[in-house]
Amino acid sequence: MILRIFSFLVVVFISTFCFPQNEEVKEQPTFLTQELDEVIISATRTLRELSSLPLPAQIVTKKEIQKINALRLNDLLNEQTGLTTVSDFGGGEGIQMQGLDSQYTLILIDGMPLIGRAAGTLDLNRIALGNVKQIEIVKGASSSLYGSEALGGVVNIITDRPKQGMSGSLSHRLGSFNTNDTGLNLGYRKEKIAVSAFINRLKSDGYDLDMADSLNTVEPFQNFTLSSKINYDLSEQTQFLISGRFFDQIQDYVASQDLKGESKIQDWNVHTKVDHKFNAKWEGSLEFYMSQYKATEFLNDQEGNVFDEGFYDQYLIRPEFKAEYNPDEKSNFIGGIGWSHDRLKRTDFSTDPTFNAPYAFIQFDHTPNEHINLILGARFDAHNAYESQFSPKGALRYKINEKIALKASVGYGFKAPDFRQLYFDFTNATIGYTVLGYNAVLTAIPELESQGQIANIVVPLSEFESELSPENSIGINIGADFIPNTKLNLGLNLFRNNIRDLIDTRVIANKTNGQNVFSYYNVNSVFTQGIEFNSTWKPSSLLKISAGYQLLYAKDKDAIKAFEDGEVYARETPSSPSFQLKKSDYFGLYNRSRHMANVKLFYTFKQWKLNTNIRATYRSKFGLYDTNGNNHLDRYDQFVSGYSILDVAFNKTLYSNYKIGIGVDNLFNFSDPQNISNIPGRILYGKLNIQF
Repeated sequence: MILRIFSFLVVVFISTFCFPQNEEVKEQPTFLTQELDEVIISATRTLRELSSLPLPAQIVTKKEIQKINALRLNDLLNEQTGLTTVSDFGGGEGIQMQGLDSQYTLILIDGMPLIGRAAGTLDLNRIALGNVKQIEIVKGASSSLYGSEALGGVVNIITDRPKQGMSGSLSHRLGSFNTNDTGLNLGYRKEKIAVSAFINRLKSDGYDLDMADSLNTVEPFQNFTLSSKINYDLSEQTQFLISGRFFDQIQDYVASQDLKGESKIQDWNVHTKVDHKFNAKWEGSLEFYMSQYKATEFLNDQEGNVFDEGFYDQYLIRPEFKAEYNPDEKSNFIGGIGWSHDRLKRTDFSTDPTFNAPYAFIQFDHTPNEHINLILGARFDAHNAYESQFSPKGALRYKINEKIALKASVGYGFKAPDFRQLYFDFTNATIGYTVLGYNAVLTAIPELESQGQIANIVVPLSEFESELSPENSIGINIGADFIPNTKLNLGLNLFRNNIRDLIDTRVIANKTNGQNVFSYYNVNSVFTQGIEFNSTWKPSSLLKISAGYQLLYAKDKDAIKAFEDGEVYARETPSSPSFQLKKSDYFGLYNRSRHMANVKLFYTFKQWKLNTNIRATYRSKFGLYDTNGNNHLDRYDQFVSGYSILDVAFNKTLYSNYKIGIGVDNLFNFSDPQNISNIPGRILYGKLNIQF
């Protein structure tokens, strides 16, 4: 396999410098022109220039995606300031934003939510980037526009629209671990109609970071993505859109040498939308969205008998009507109503639950003069299974002069209890413990008692007669933008997220077999706070350098009080005497790094039609577990050491329509098999892209 990759890279590398060029390189002007600012949709659900936005947001463009040869969404987000990808126990790889878990970040494609959070995390590996126009990242509570799961922020993947006429591209990337990614883009646009289609196939042998056991870190898999979009102008005032996406994945499922099987995922969605402009001031849209996520898995023994099997089947329907009113050039109103119907069938559930949630939202965007921009908004979510939520938000930007602008925002975000936290009814057949969803307790505990499985009840059943509250947060962001000239752009953001009613597990009963019954409940508060710094320097049209840094403190308020009251003790070694810890010994929440940074350098050799880039990310130490037995992460626990990742890529254009690329991700071959499962070591790759 390594020989195949090496041979492929050698051929690509030689071609890069040996192919003759038909076109002469035109002499570039010596002066610089300022490019038009990037436009973002996700932050306000209207078209806004990124530089004028009063919210912390950023855009990753199609050019950057192509230059770094990214395959999947996780490859890209890991290099953005304040973001890092983390794996959950279910095998998914989600994004941590401003120190908040991945379950608090809403992932959208063209404004529509992806579903399938079987273990709380939505796996970013499901999302191919071959047809993406840009990726919009909005940090801070965004429930005022998007409702649940947007407690920490929003990531919106905007897909591309075809150019005039017929166009297309075919690409293939070969990389380490026999990873083959093939993508085909087709587009047609003429007068009133635009049609696009994207097909992608990814196949990999997986990888193994720990040779000491018989299991792979990631088992072999292959997946297939098909998406298409049709835009049609019914008239000058009315536009129609229909789009769809289908994802299918098969992966080996191995639990031991004696237990092997397979896991399958199918994910599809359909989105239709009609936009109509009534007059110069009024316009509206009506859209309908459907999505289904199905996952099945099984394990067979050596004789082929079924040892274990499971399924997960989620179905979402969401109609929405939105209206926009522009009374003048300084003001904009948007508002909408919708309804979300969410149904789940799953192994080990006490019922087949259905969530029905009507909602309404409104937003006022006002720019009274060239210095001030004010945004006020709110949303109300009703629900049949948890408390209704009211989510307000306000943001203000003040432009001091052409170089300096201040901005601040405060908003309420919430995360509704998921199906698992409400309806789970699972008993481990081997060990014998039981996990019950909050709404399943009142029925399941009496049944276990009648079967003689309950020794005593720890938490009275009366505590489960009320509703489990959504997790909620007040998010505050205060920042400044400084643009001293057309070459340099600096941004600073201070943030704090106060999260209340966190949902955690606790023992509610003891079983006669010596094991426990667990369920979910609302606990007290945690917070994440810190500073983010971003900078971009473009000394010429050929060179771009960017850098970012985040300082993060993420802590549990109850833990802080316990340290302050002298209630926490530790031992330096298992045999040494225990001693009392101080408040300064408390590190914070698990799997959070105090420092994260990134540096990227992009350079274009015009005369060779070659572009290259070097990207580095750094993550400081973090703790995954309590290793000294006091239920807190303190300075005497064992930490995962900080690490750096360096990626390099080269891309060359041949005869205008052919592009070849080579690269190395994780150049210095960092890996930590015991603690980090989503960094496989050095990855070599080569890529060919043909435009037609």
